[in-house]
Amino acid sequence: MRGAQTADAVVVGGGTVGGWCAWFLRRAGLARVVLVERALLGRGASSRAAGMVRAQGGTPWAVRLGMWTQDFYRTQREQIGVDSGFVAQGYLMPAFSEPQVEEAKARVAMQAGLGLEVSWLNVEEADALIPAMAPRRHLGGSYAPGDGYIDPPRNVAAYTAACLRDGVEVLEGTDFLGLRRAATGGVAAVETSKGPIPTGRVVLTGGPDLSDVGTRAGTRIASGGARHQVAVTEPDPRLAPDQVKMAFDLAEGIYWRPEDGGLLFGMSNPLEPPGPAKEIDWGYLDKIRRRLADLLPATEGLELRRVWAATIDFTPDHLPILGPALDEDGAVVAGVTVASAGGHGMMWGPAVARIAADLAIAGSSAVLDVSDLGLDRFDQDGLSRLPPDPIALPFPERTIAP
Repeated sequence: MRGAQTADAVVVGGGTVGGWCAWFLRRAGLARVVLVERALLGRGASSRAAGMVRAQGGTPWAVRLGMWTQDFYRTQREQIGVDSGFVAQGYLMPAFSEPQVEEAKARVAMQAGLGLEVSWLNVEEADALIPAMAPRRHLGGSYAPGDGYIDPPRNVAAYTAACLRDGVEVLEGTDFLGLRRAATGGVAAVETSKGPIPTGRVVLTGGPDLSDVGTRAGTRIASGGARHQVAVTEPDPRLAPDQVKMAFDLAEGIYWRPEDGGLLFGMSNPLEPPGPAKEIDWGYLDKIRRRLADLLPATEGLELRRVWAATIDFTPDHLPILGPALDEDGAVVAGVTVASAGGHGMMWGPAVARIAADLAIAGSSAVLDVSDLGLDRFDQDGLSRLPPDPIALPFPERTIAP
């Protein structure tokens, strides 16, 4: 470790946001970019995600982040010679009540106004789109044919290869201990378990551990962690890609997509208290399977090939965090940027990473105006002044248990 040599930027956290951010910083022309990861790149939630990538967000921020990220995934191979395995399979979001129909139609109008290819499908059209779905169990739904999914481990491999190829200095097995402040109040160095790295530019990421990263850096970050479960059924011809499209039962907090001849589905329990959890909750999984069988009868009685759980990050308003770090008095810590995808690492991660890199270099980004998405939107209890994005898994409303 060249601890005495000044880095042009240090990125803390080697997940999707941190990995791509380090690459974007290097591609922007910074000579020495250091990526600090306490374990291995992608060892946390980034390699254990379901890979859903949609632009059907509930706010203009979410739509723009999703659209930018999809464009990035589509052009990765041209840029870096590898890709994250993006498949544009189409995504249906069915409505199950009249209020949900009205809300969805308003979202479709907003999304289409931002340039997203999206439409409202009536009951017959939606049923024809997903033959495996039980007929007339919904009232129609919004559909975006460009939404899709990636392969999460392949995404980790892609940003790892990009970073190593383009000269990002990767420090795995290195703990982030804190920041050394300059006399002027900004950052002077990053303290790590392998020694200090002098720098005037830092990006803090960390997924479900971002709050702890913030504490070590001397800033409070309203980001938490919660259990998320994913399962994959055994193959069945009734679940082939021409029979099943990606879908999100928003009311119940369950989504699905084709996977290896079977069905991948994921869920989070809104009644579960926040905090690290990697064990499988078999009782809740059985509950969700009953709902899944009600909507997709072909899944009833199928064996599960794989089941896993991971702690994934979330923010109280289901929106990303992008902006400068703040000290205990609420003052900006010059040179330190905070970046969180708010539980949408596959869906928004590259866009969040690019914006974070732009903020670190120039203080703003052409990708998106994020002036309202900083830490200053949260009060002392971690509650946001912004209304939450309505298209999100049912995560807890607070980042810590009351």
